[in-house]
Amino acid sequence: MPAAVQEAGVEDLLPAPVSATWIRTDNLRSERGPSALLAEEALTAMIVDTAAAVRAAWDVGARPLVIAGDCPVLLAPLIAAGEAGLVFIDGHEDAWDPRTGPTGEASDSEIGLALGHYPGPAGLDGLPCLHARYLAVLGPRDQEEIAEAGQSSVRGLVHAYLDGPQLAGEPEPHSYTEVGELVADGPAAAPAGWWCHVDLDVLATGELAAVDYPQPGGLSWRQLEALTAACLRAPGCLGASVVIYNPDLDGGRAAARIAEYIAFIGTRLCIE
Repeated sequence: MPAAVQEAGVEDLLPAPVSATWIRTDNLRSERGPSALLAEEALTAMIVDTAAAVRAAWDVGARPLVIAGDCPVLLAPLIAAGEAGLVFIDGHEDAWDPRTGPTGEASDSEIGLALGHYPGPAGLDGLPCLHARYLAVLGPRDQEEIAEAGQSSVRGLVHAYLDGPQLAGEPEPHSYTEVGELVADGPAAAPAGWWCHVDLDVLATGELAAVDYPQPGGLSWRQLEALTAACLRAPGCLGASVVIYNPDLDGGRAAARIAEYIAFIGTRLCIE
């Protein structure tokens, strides 16, 4: 995803100046480690290296924008910040227990890891890194799958939880102004500020089909931009991450639209 979006010209669309840092991901192994997560060594190294890059950006007064292939990257800024809040815009809750879940993918479990519901890799310091009272979950539409698998939902445990149908206006549109107020009262109240994380599978398949786990329903690009803008009006945003696009599934056709959305966020990080 990062390479495809860069090739689509994202750096030219972002407010200048832009300084890009690339994080390597090595030692990707298919076996599960003691935490039941896949490729623990690579996962740990990626999070540690990304946290260092985020801290370096903060040190020079920047608000970093992280582009990554998968959701566990959000652990990096949360660990780096200490006690930050999180706005989590995603089509899935991502709080599965890796010990009982079928995949072992950290992208199924990063919210559970952040909250301390189960242990992460032994070499990853800083977990848990998020309090439920500072978490707003926006857009998931996998509640039925969670229930059928016997997994625990974070609904009712976090500061705010608005599912995909609520945000998409089924049956009635939800006020994004109210969303901004929920962010201000929850994530933005965290002592260290707050992070904005967007998984593009919150979009409807008709808007973006090139994701690994598509679902019925979802937001339009217009709705996602309105939702994001409402969130970013809350004070204290430390930066943002945008993840989940598989250019192998569409030959890179959606990369230009994703680059526009990333620039939309970057512009607001500079002016809000």
